Amino acid sequence: MFEHLKLLRCFSFTASRDWLFRQSFANAGLRSVTTDLSHGNSIASTAMHCWIPKYPNRSKPNLLLLHGFGANAMWQYGEHLRAFTGRFNVYVPDLLFFGLSSTSEPNRSETFQARCLMRLMEAHGVQRMDIVGISYGGFVGYSLAAQYPEKVEKLVLCCAGVCLEEKDMENGLFKVPNLEEATGILIPQTPEKLKELIRFSFVKPIKGVPSFFLWDFIDVMCTEFVEEKKDLIKSILKDRRLSDLPRIKQKSLIIWGEEDQIFPLELGYRLKRHIGESAEIVVIKNAGHAVNLEKSKEFVKHLKSFLIGSL
Repeated sequence: MFEHLKLLRCFSFTASRDWLFRQSFANAGLRSVTTDLSHGNSIASTAMHCWIPKYPNRSKPNLLLLHGFGANAMWQYGEHLRAFTGRFNVYVPDLLFFGLSSTSEPNRSETFQARCLMRLMEAHGVQRMDIVGISYGGFVGYSLAAQYPEKVEKLVLCCAGVCLEEKDMENGLFKVPNLEEATGILIPQTPEKLKELIRFSFVKPIKGVPSFFLWDFIDVMCTEFVEEKKDLIKSILKDRRLSDLPRIKQKSLIIWGEEDQIFPLELGYRLKRHIGESAEIVVIKNAGHAVNLEKSKEFVKHLKSFLIGSL
């Protein structure tokens, strides 16, 4: 198996595509920077990687793009980047335990992720920002908006089950029966689990992908920080109650794929009710959880209307 994986690294489609994304981000005027966020003599070591503007224009608004579970930030926003780099200073970080970001701090909550992100943004001189958060990135984005209301102006939450409760799993809201099954799919370690993730994420998943490509993707994208990522998922669900979720006041756009099988649409409507009048919801038809990839043009159209329409 190890020889097989070594061979894959020599002829890796995934690594090649990752390299192409890096080139496209650089060509869009961004540069790759890893920032040490450790507190002086603090034991906890924390570093976050982020794509930041090569030449930030302080007269432009700032836009923070937060990814969900999956490959890394580049894969989830690569198709959308150029729609925003002309109008915003765009920042695309790797959340902790994705890409090149990690910490020795044991805290796995989205609250901690959000605090680290704010320290990262402040390190880059960003004081106010709009945020787009896809899936898990929406959990972190919501926490940022709740903790730092004076820093976050507009918020987009895409297929982010922020309003889920621990009892939803027991009550059968999700397609998977338990947390163990969910983590196995969201952090796939075999081609079979990766196929399941694709089926859950897309309305019309690509079929017949050779095992070679699936193993390649897993080897390059899914083998680091496996236990830490499992803990991130567990932290989302543990003791979660809607009554504990703070209400945010920022103008918010909720985008959902009508046929989302990971976070069902009911959670989108629940989120709209929770936030109230400052939120609007857009439901995209014939789309699942990966609506940003499956309906890319429609996704960008709604983002631009919300984020740029009033500029």
